[in-house]
Amino acid sequence: MTDSIVIIPTYNEKENVERMVRFVFSLEYPFDLLIIDDGSPDGTAEIVERLQKEYPGKLHLLRRAGKQGLGTAYIAGFRYALERHYEFIFEMDCDFSHNPEDLIRLREACVQRQADVAIGSRYVTGVNVVNWPMSRVLLSYFASRYVRFVTGLPIHDATAGFKCYRRRVLEHIQLDKLRFKGYAFQIEMKFLAWKMGFQLVEVPIIFTERMEGHSKMSSSIVREAMLGVLRMKLKSWLRPIRRVVPDPIGTPSQKVLAE
Repeated sequence: MTDSIVIIPTYNEKENVERMVRFVFSLEYPFDLLIIDDGSPDGTAEIVERLQKEYPGKLHLLRRAGKQGLGTAYIAGFRYALERHYEFIFEMDCDFSHNPEDLIRLREACVQRQADVAIGSRYVTGVNVVNWPMSRVLLSYFASRYVRFVTGLPIHDATAGFKCYRRRVLEHIQLDKLRFKGYAFQIEMKFLAWKMGFQLVEVPIIFTERMEGHSKMSSSIVREAMLGVLRMKLKSWLRPIRRVVPDPIGTPSQKVLAE
């Protein structure tokens, strides 16, 4: 049995899901894969069910009734992974905006560089985004700058959704008390892990806009993220987050490393 599982939420990803499944299972390191499908009417889940016969015990599927939000999908996936004792738990999109080959680099950041959270970062070495219009590049880049300014979170890509967690991080975060369901969920998870004292490492990646299917980004998602950051920071002042990782004597409280 592998120690690593990749969680991929899906909604109407029939153009991508089979290619993604086969790509992940072709990698040199053996990852398990969990697809969490929110009632896709295009048959995404049925494709996964067919592929499960080819990859028994490695390809897992959770079917949910209707769209319930990105955050709740990942929370369900985290619980699934923790119950089955995986050590490294990954988040990734199904649309190939995240290169599956980078899963190995994220895992190496945890294994070799003692990261608790390895973040596939679009901005740690500049702006590494392909096929986005300039307006969206600027929105994403300055959203991360805004998050860093408001929260103090010392990373360059605060909204990144390509990550690897050590299980101990997810064991300490109270998953049932997370506030956000959209992309603000990604910010909240990083913020909580950092405030608890876990080490965050940014691994530079190239993000490529999807070639098949439709983007799930909307103005309501952006508003949730921007306003949610302010509420999250205020809450941390009123109810300080308890550190679970003690500071090493004579060292800074938190370092964020980049390759």
